[in-house]
Amino acid sequence: QVQLVESGGGLVQAGASLRLSCAASGRTSSAYGMAWFRQAPGKERELVAAISGGLSTWYADAVKGRFTISRDNAVSTTYLQMNSLKPEDTAVYYCAASRSGGTYLFSRSYDHWGQGTQVTVSS
Repeated sequence: QVQLVESGGGLVQAGASLRLSCAASGRTSSAYGMAWFRQAPGKERELVAAISGGLSTWYADAVKGRFTISRDNAVSTTYLQMNSLKPEDTAVYYCAASRSGGTYLFSRSYDHWGQGTQVTVSS
């Protein structure tokens, strides 16, 4: 079993930056695909960014140029650097892992999930 724990969320002003961390433990592998999803009230969960075991990346159009996903396999941690935050980025952010190793759009492609961390961006 794999356990994922997110940290780094908080309340910030528009234009600020945050870095989210996802620490993995248990039966982890550098070959797993890793992703960040977010869910705002009344909306479906959406993929924000993903990184494959081979380090290919994917970003949602809404965050391209502002967010960067990366991973440090030595410490089993995946990061989401968020710059130029906007109020519409406000959501609960979730970390997910896929045994299949790629970058996938849909939640059902991911096998393990963290508990989520709240990001709130004020005007």
